[in-house]
Amino acid sequence: MAPQRRSQRVAALIRREVSDMLINGIRDDRVRQGMVSLTDVQVAGDLQHCRIHVSIYGDGADREAVMEGLRSAAGYVRGELGRRLQLRRAPEVVFRLDRGLEQGSDVLGLLGRLERERDEKAGAPAAAEPEPAEPDPGS
Repeated sequence: MAPQRRSQRVAALIRREVSDMLINGIRDDRVRQGMVSLTDVQVAGDLQHCRIHVSIYGDGADREAVMEGLRSAAGYVRGELGRRLQLRRAPEVVFRLDRGLEQGSDVLGLLGRLERERDEKAGAPAAAEPEPAEPDPGS
């Protein structure tokens, strides 16, 4: 149980440090041009490998350019992690594009469209039916 807790603690520390590097450390213009969010950090039990999941705001070309910048900065990130966290061996860093937020947004858009279509279908027959006549108050 202890190795799993340790890898979770190291993952949280890596997340904090890489977030700081995205703001202050990585100078690559490709990375700086995009809005990058860390969504998850997974560290292997032996602390030798680290997978960093990122979400990038923008179109496909922008996302690919930012990912290329992150891949080229992986060596810098590994070195900085080793220095900042004082680990005996800094883990290999791999950046992965996380499309979860994008897919969630797509699903919400589809649900909204379905709801609008349902409301339109429900509203159309009701408008076609004649309204009941109100009783004449004078009778």
